[in-house]
Amino acid sequence: MQRRIVRKLDLEMLLSQIEPHPSPKPNLEQYTVSADVAATTLYIAAYIHDDIIDKTILDLGCGTGRLALGAAFLGAKQVIGVDIDETAVRVALRNSKKTGLKEKVQWFVADIDAIHGQFDTVLQNPPFGVQRRKADRKFLKKALEVGNSIYSIHKSPHKDKVFIKTLKTSETNTMPATPSPFIERFVERHERRIKAVYAMLMTIPHMFSFHTKRKHEFVVDLYVIEKK
Repeated sequence: MQRRIVRKLDLEMLLSQIEPHPSPKPNLEQYTVSADVAATTLYIAAYIHDDIIDKTILDLGCGTGRLALGAAFLGAKQVIGVDIDETAVRVALRNSKKTGLKEKVQWFVADIDAIHGQFDTVLQNPPFGVQRRKADRKFLKKALEVGNSIYSIHKSPHKDKVFIKTLKTSETNTMPATPSPFIERFVERHERRIKAVYAMLMTIPHMFSFHTKRKHEFVVDLYVIEKK
């Protein structure tokens, strides 16, 4: 398996090749995680917390496969991607062929409720709950059930311009953040603890009719959760 350290630039280049969803659905909040946020998330998981290389990985709500394929590229032992949207999974399969990682990832069209068992690491960019309130809770609950270590991306309350400016100039593209009290309580109730929270800046293009800007830039928080 992959033991050499992959350059972050090489990882970002691979992730930038991932084809996005051709017709994303607003009600499913199908925003593809940006290549830089995905690369930073995977780098943190692999090289700071040792949760990717030689590990079993589950990508919940995998979309077109960016996190799953990045984990495979970094040297995961087994990767499974699950999404309820057949079109997204079909594109993910195409992306795995394009990147030469077809044999390293298994794709499934299914509701996440169908997932059982245990995985070393769960990666997820769940719905933020903007279109459907509490949509992220279902993903977080399932991740806590089946994952030993969890990397979950959530929309941050940070809108302070000074904070965002500092984040933009950070060498690591991250800053430590305070966890949401709700997520902290939710995790505690499931006998887990939040190990770290990393704030990152994410940019998404104009995708839906209700978007008013050519691109939208906002802060997301990456939660690293582990068993107590």
